[in-house]
Amino acid sequence: SQSIKGGDKELNKDETSKMVSEIKKKAFWRAVVAEFLAMIIFVFISIGSALGFQFPIGTNRTVTPTQDNVKVSLAFGLAIATMAQSVGHVSGAHLNPAVTLGCLLSCQISLLKAVMYMIAQCLGAVVAAAILQGVTSSLTPNLLGLNQLAGGINSGQGLGIEIMVTFQLVLCVLATTDRRRNDVTGSAPLAIGLSVALGHLIAIDYTGCGMNPARSFGSAVVAGDFTHHWIFWVGPMLGGAAAALIYDFILFPRTSELSDRVKVWTNGQVEEYDLDGDDSARVEMKPK
Repeated sequence: SQSIKGGDKELNKDETSKMVSEIKKKAFWRAVVAEFLAMIIFVFISIGSALGFQFPIGTNRTVTPTQDNVKVSLAFGLAIATMAQSVGHVSGAHLNPAVTLGCLLSCQISLLKAVMYMIAQCLGAVVAAAILQGVTSSLTPNLLGLNQLAGGINSGQGLGIEIMVTFQLVLCVLATTDRRRNDVTGSAPLAIGLSVALGHLIAIDYTGCGMNPARSFGSAVVAGDFTHHWIFWVGPMLGGAAAALIYDFILFPRTSELSDRVKVWTNGQVEEYDLDGDDSARVEMKPK
């Protein structure tokens, strides 16, 4: 029994050393920086489009006295699609803690990388919101796209909406980037961008459409308003986790053992383990 215990200790030490070695790799930090920079651009473009109707230019007939939900939804979706094409090969272009959680549960990234991604995403959103505050400083008050519950929508209803719209997003991400599939002929970034736009088309009128805890966090921090903010973390994270578990264990089950999953969570070397029992090529969107 002593030899077995000794072997377990050696195994744990080996897994720990692999986890530590991941953080020493340049590719790891390039991916984290990519998430930070892409998040700044994404939030600046998307929230900026939502604030734009308050700056009408009458001389060139672009006056829009009310918010245009279609314009805002397309801005969010196209911004995600563009950033996915730009940094997808570097970091996977999660740009959303709920997507990162889904990828973690689906064994596409390590626990360490997931944590660093979420931190980078939140910091990027705060920086973008701060830049927008400077650009739109003439607005009073300026809530910077703060997520709020509409009149007649209570906390439970808002939570349900956030769960549903994030569920469809993360399900789309996992399905279109599944390395076991070889039938995806379209653009994965565009499909994911359209999924983001779809979520906004339905949820803007109810909650302002969080669907992305980091994006909600950036606006809340700079605006200094955390009313009902928990909804925009709990809802998307529950939706993302549910999508990952349902996809991996019900819709398109994987053949991997728990031990293989733990290896991925600790050292992030996805390519070293056969989580699928299949040699099909992975659809691009995963960092090499």
